[in-house]
Amino acid sequence: MAGQQFQYDDSGNTFFYFLTSFVGLIVIPATYYLWPRDQNAEQLRLKSLRRVHGRCLWYRLRLMKSQQSIVPTLKKAALLFGWLVFVLLAYKVSKLDREYQEYNPYEVLSLDPGASLSEIKKQYRVLSLKYHPDKGGDEATFMRIAKAYAALTNEQSRQNWEMYGNPDGPGATSFGIALPAWIVDQKNSMLVLLVYGLAFMVILPVVVGTWWYRSIRYSGDQILINTTQLFMHFMCKTPNMNMKRLVMVLTAALEFDPRNNKEATIRPTDNVEVPQLIRELGNINVKKKEPPFYYPYSLKARVLVLAHLARMDVSEELEEGRTHKSSSRSGFSAPRLVTIENCMKLTQMIVQGLKESKSPLLQLPHFEEEHLRYCISKKYKVRTLQDLVSLKDSDRRNMLRFLGEEKYDEVMAVLGSFPHITMDIKLQVLDDEDSSNITAGSIVTVTVTLNRKRMVDVFEQEQEPVPCQGDEAATTEEQGDTSKAKTKVWQNKNKGAKKTAKSKKKKLTKKKATPAPAKNKQANGSVAGNEVTTTTTTTVATSDEGEANKDSPSERDEDSDKQSDTEVDEMAGDDEEEWEALQQSIQRRERALLETKSKVTHPVYSLYFPEEKQEWWWLYIADRREHTLVSMPCHVCTLKDTEEVELKFSAPSKTGNYQYSVILRSDSYLGLDQIKPLKVFALCHCQWLIALLQAETRLSIIHKAQHVGQALTA
Repeated sequence: MAGQQFQYDDSGNTFFYFLTSFVGLIVIPATYYLWPRDQNAEQLRLKSLRRVHGRCLWYRLRLMKSQQSIVPTLKKAALLFGWLVFVLLAYKVSKLDREYQEYNPYEVLSLDPGASLSEIKKQYRVLSLKYHPDKGGDEATFMRIAKAYAALTNEQSRQNWEMYGNPDGPGATSFGIALPAWIVDQKNSMLVLLVYGLAFMVILPVVVGTWWYRSIRYSGDQILINTTQLFMHFMCKTPNMNMKRLVMVLTAALEFDPRNNKEATIRPTDNVEVPQLIRELGNINVKKKEPPFYYPYSLKARVLVLAHLARMDVSEELEEGRTHKSSSRSGFSAPRLVTIENCMKLTQMIVQGLKESKSPLLQLPHFEEEHLRYCISKKYKVRTLQDLVSLKDSDRRNMLRFLGEEKYDEVMAVLGSFPHITMDIKLQVLDDEDSSNITAGSIVTVTVTLNRKRMVDVFEQEQEPVPCQGDEAATTEEQGDTSKAKTKVWQNKNKGAKKTAKSKKKKLTKKKATPAPAKNKQANGSVAGNEVTTTTTTTVATSDEGEANKDSPSERDEDSDKQSDTEVDEMAGDDEEEWEALQQSIQRRERALLETKSKVTHPVYSLYFPEEKQEWWWLYIADRREHTLVSMPCHVCTLKDTEEVELKFSAPSKTGNYQYSVILRSDSYLGLDQIKPLKVFALCHCQWLIALLQAETRLSIIHKAQHVGQALTA
């Protein structure tokens, strides 16, 4: 293009600007994302968890890893080196001479702007005598002085300077390329070509191809696609899968195959140690000739998982493999309720290292199989964690007398850190005129509010002493007797308790109704005609009062107007409440889409799990009679104190009463699952329309009565 020049940076100044910007673009984001977090904060966090989680395997491994790891030191050294290079380049750039400056002839002649022509000529003669080459001056300086003098005295040069900034007129536009000239030098052409070819024809295709090959093998949950297909094959083959079969399918995952995972290795000692574990474990279907269950990697993985659940001691080499099996992700979906619930139970078992048939008390420290006989005795009957919490402190200490004082305190500290969840359930049909009525086929929204507390908060509230004073001794004794009969917060009330409560209510109502005949008996003086006399006297009294205090028609109309106004206000208030609830639900959805909550909730106490596990929960609705899922399971990963979860399902297509269950399952603890009943009454569309018409008719009648009353009063 005319008037333009492209040239490489011979001086190297522009290249330093480019290099400084390039290094800054790398160093600044890398420091933000890769700088190791404060190690002291992690040490303080581990120190705060030591009292409860000190015996956990993941805690001990984390302490060893933090003491032995040199990765944070290497990261810091690399980032500091990058910042050193960036600072040096910035310093180098700051020292470079500024080549591009605005041309000003007054500055060259050392004159003030606006000097007269005589002053310009006089200053030129002075500088010429000083810098003329014939007088021994600098030729370049004299040329600049002569150019400046011409710019101020010659009319054409002055116009060029005012228009283009240069006395010589418009010059060619120069574009500097921020690369040194030696790159395009003919001597270095082969070397530069070799570097370009190696970078763009070898390294870049290899990196992109490797990344693409690895990414297409895994799903979004970082599970091998072939493993997902394997799971789906066996799910369809055996929809109702028991726990034994589920363990076999899980350990057949291709992640345990050394060809797909470098961490899963086959050692020569496996030929000796794995058969020994098989003999100790017993029947694990070794002779099953169904592929891939009899493959060496699958058999080894199954043996290690079962040894983990049995809490068996293995060698150090197998311990590394068991750690990998325990921490592998096993998230997949199944078509039947039994299989899904067994998957959830299996996660609990793997985290705690316990079989399904074992007592939940074995999750606590210092508890062994031989100690359970003290708990399940006839005197205490403690079989669950909730039973242990509900005991009085004196009974608990007496039952756990086999523990020393220090071990007892540790057990209570761990038990107090376990979660206690309460569920509040609200059933409604959103975006409907009447959210309380459920029509067949409508979308039902179940809002479940989960509140988490610690076990220590629960049994501390229950063991608070009740104050007792003088005259209230008898009442407090009765309250004490009734409190013994009360069930705990986490226990469901049985039918017997409900029947006794209903019978007590009936007795109380009968006792409240008996004083009225007694008064009539005293007034009339007869026992035989008790009922007749009471009715006659009441009717006569009411009739006399009605004749004496008979209201006028205007007063009756005013009363009817007031009643209709209150009913209209109540219905309007209900509509406003429904509208506000709908708006709040919409706002909650928008906030849930915009904000991302942390999945770090509370660390799980697990004696044999190799990694730190957070408390997460599964929440879903199921039909226990039909053994089917009603709503999709929701994995609640952000429950710290309070969490609100919405479960949606389609109402049954047939009308009638349906008994569902809202189920909350932990993915980390055994014995903390909860099941709450959910009754759903599905109406047909005709019944719903009739109810809606009745409500509208009632409202129109109220409005008409209100207008009639106003007309009569007028």
